[in-house]
Amino acid sequence: MADDYVRRTAITHLSVDGEQRDLLEDTITEWKRGCQIATDLAWGHCNTKSDVQPLAYDSVREDTDLGSQHAILATHQAAQAITGCIERRSKGKKVSKPTFTAPTVKYDTRTMTVFDDGTVSLSTTESRVRCPLDLPDADDGYQRQYLDSDEWSVTESTLTTRDGEFFLHIGFRRHKNDTERNTAEDGTVLGVDLGIENLAVTSTAYFFSGQELTHDLREFEKVRAGLQQTGTRSAHRTLVQSSGRELRYVRDVLHRASNTLIDEALRYDCDVIAFENLTHIRDRTGASWGHTWAFRTLYEYVEYKAESVGISVKQVGSAYTSKRCAECGFTADENRPSRNDFRCVKCGSEANADYNAAKNIGMRYLRRGQQSSRRTGDSQLALKSGTVKPKRGFTAYPDGFEAEFTDKPHLQSAEGA
Repeated sequence: MADDYVRRTAITHLSVDGEQRDLLEDTITEWKRGCQIATDLAWGHCNTKSDVQPLAYDSVREDTDLGSQHAILATHQAAQAITGCIERRSKGKKVSKPTFTAPTVKYDTRTMTVFDDGTVSLSTTESRVRCPLDLPDADDGYQRQYLDSDEWSVTESTLTTRDGEFFLHIGFRRHKNDTERNTAEDGTVLGVDLGIENLAVTSTAYFFSGQELTHDLREFEKVRAGLQQTGTRSAHRTLVQSSGRELRYVRDVLHRASNTLIDEALRYDCDVIAFENLTHIRDRTGASWGHTWAFRTLYEYVEYKAESVGISVKQVGSAYTSKRCAECGFTADENRPSRNDFRCVKCGSEANADYNAAKNIGMRYLRRGQQSSRRTGDSQLALKSGTVKPKRGFTAYPDGFEAEFTDKPHLQSAEGA
């Protein structure tokens, strides 16, 4: 069962030569065609893998250069896309038949083999290619904790290309242990809000600035646009080098941010780090594609680092977390007079808007737990000056605690509407 596994993804750059590049690009092109053929045949008729595969497999094999296993995977991808449309339609959203334009292709253990020497073998439309994984040094490459472990096994993965470079999103999984299957869900929670001006803000009032990340993303976007417009071979080489530098800069920022969040959780003895749901974060924040990718990557970094220190990472619904007062619970558009400020029109509480949202995210996780039969309702939210429980109110940290007392005791009213 899928629920019996812990899953992780390790994003790794591939080193490819000219012939390998051509074969992989052809495979991506044929993959998109195969997914579209299967979708066109199944749309309006069926959506399960067991139905789409027998319906579309022969057509995918005849009309594309995909091998047999990739043809099967293409029918499964079509089934997944159609199912997603059906789910969105059930929620009253308008949907149209899926189209496949993303430069990606799926791999499984039959079409991909990862070797101990740091190379990977990938099926293409012709022969297999064997490419080196461009891994960071062991000291700072998070991929190695999965690649070098007997505990983690490779599962379905995705190859993608961007600006002429290839990246393999290698999927890993391992069985949950008994502790993970029966984790007590009571404990101390750290709420985290993600954003553009402040990349991450915690319920303990730690602010990790997003200015460095925003500057890097904007500068690299300008460089890419100029080089792509030039279109020369020299410009392409420069573009490839620029993309590599971009990834290193951005990942360095995200690693530092994730380390900070883990340190903050450990400092306040937290058992859970709660983020807002990332599904529609681009729509909510107006973030660029680059920022959206950064938010998801930061979450993944925190998730795998938290696991090593025994902290769980969860996502909760994000509705109204930016407009709800963390002190009295009153929710209104008027509570946000500006992008950065929160001022409750009911109780008069004032706070940084991201900090207010971080506390709301943490409290939402606590309230959700009150409806769970596995939890006793004894969880608490970590604040800078103490902890708060939905029904029992605020408790200040004892004298001598290193954090300054900045939160007000009347935060106990956060149990309100």
